[in-house]
Amino acid sequence: MPIYELTPRKIVSELNKYIIGQDAAKRSVAIAIRNRWRRQQIKDEMREEVLPKNIIMIGPTGVGKTEIARRLATLVKAPFLKVEATKYTEIGYYGRNVDSMIRDLVEISVNMSKQEAFKEIEEKARLQAEEKLLDMLLPASARSKTSTPPERSNESGRAGEQPDPTETKTTREKFRDKLRNGQLEQKTVEIKIEESAMPIMQVFSSAGIEEYGMDIQNMLGSILPTKQVPKKVTVEQARKILIQQEAEKLIDKEKVIKEAISNAENSGIIFVDEIDKIVAREHSHGPDVSREGVQRDLLPIVEGSSIPTRYGIVRTNHILFIAAGAFTISKPSDLIPELQGRFPIRVELTSLGKDDFVRILTEPQNALIKQYQSLIQTEGITLKFNKESIEEIAQIAAEVNSTMQNIGARRLHTIVEKVLEDILFEAPDTKEKMITIDRSCVRHKLTDILASEDIKKYIL
Repeated sequence: MPIYELTPRKIVSELNKYIIGQDAAKRSVAIAIRNRWRRQQIKDEMREEVLPKNIIMIGPTGVGKTEIARRLATLVKAPFLKVEATKYTEIGYYGRNVDSMIRDLVEISVNMSKQEAFKEIEEKARLQAEEKLLDMLLPASARSKTSTPPERSNESGRAGEQPDPTETKTTREKFRDKLRNGQLEQKTVEIKIEESAMPIMQVFSSAGIEEYGMDIQNMLGSILPTKQVPKKVTVEQARKILIQQEAEKLIDKEKVIKEAISNAENSGIIFVDEIDKIVAREHSHGPDVSREGVQRDLLPIVEGSSIPTRYGIVRTNHILFIAAGAFTISKPSDLIPELQGRFPIRVELTSLGKDDFVRILTEPQNALIKQYQSLIQTEGITLKFNKESIEEIAQIAAEVNSTMQNIGARRLHTIVEKVLEDILFEAPDTKEKMITIDRSCVRHKLTDILASEDIKKYIL
């Protein structure tokens, strides 16, 4: 669906296919995405002034924070990066430089642009790869014969006489038919593969050590010629390699990089998870000073700055940042004031109960029960859950979450897996073609576990 057709209502509708509840969060991200499209439609002078309204999602684990951001990025086909705030620390302690999230986002954007460019030239690259394969398969004598025009190869030698159609089909064309019909897939050919001598180097800078992955051969051009190594592979493998090689020649790399940087700057989404873990605790000393340091390092990135990458300078002014955290032992107001101001939209996601779990198990397109039914179907077995069994699973998940650590919908994975453990193990050997899961089956599998004091041993 084109981005201009994605109204906030349609975005929410698409998210509803995969995520149950959390309407407030869905509305907020839908508005943010629509505003990005609106910004592109206004005049250049005002366009630069319209900054994204970054969002903080507040809620316990397993309620859909990450899933909302991930599905949103897939929906709008935007470069998307998920990072955990705890992997970054103030320089001088441990962890990665905060700037590296922008470099990672640009790498994702470049790969996306390459894939789009490949789709445009795929057919041409495939045809060129086919010609190279034919050159490898045909002996030199056969290739020279096929280069002779058909009218000159007429054995009669009489001018103007049309050759027999059955004789005009050259050896090359016969091989082409075999190639396209898959008759030569396992035949061995020798192909030359480019070998990169120095693909990655570490760069020492004032910001620390970063892996830029610089392409030295591209930088130095013909000074360091590409090394080609011969390798024997099957035709099937050679076709993939040749298509990739031909595509690399056909793709306009400068155009791809330019589009990728533009997409990262104007459409990029960075999801910063566990942002509550970088809030400095009160009355703490020592390593906690690094927590506030991460916030201060993150601040210029969110505010808008220019970050050097291997593809060029990238401005972060219009990247959309979505932060998330449980905030169980802290609150968003504990973040440094400057960073708080850069996340003006705050939405609270609610905990999930039995009714939510029932819907999660059945309604989404990727519902957990549908996944297991597809898995078992590969063994020729139809798996059915009746309504009572689904309600029982949901009830048990809600009870365990209330008595133990609340991990939201992730609890369903461990419970359903335990219920189906024996079926999944025995499926290849069973003769049954229809298995029905009812309430008694669920209780039988889980009653002993629920009665045990050592419940943590069985259900995470």
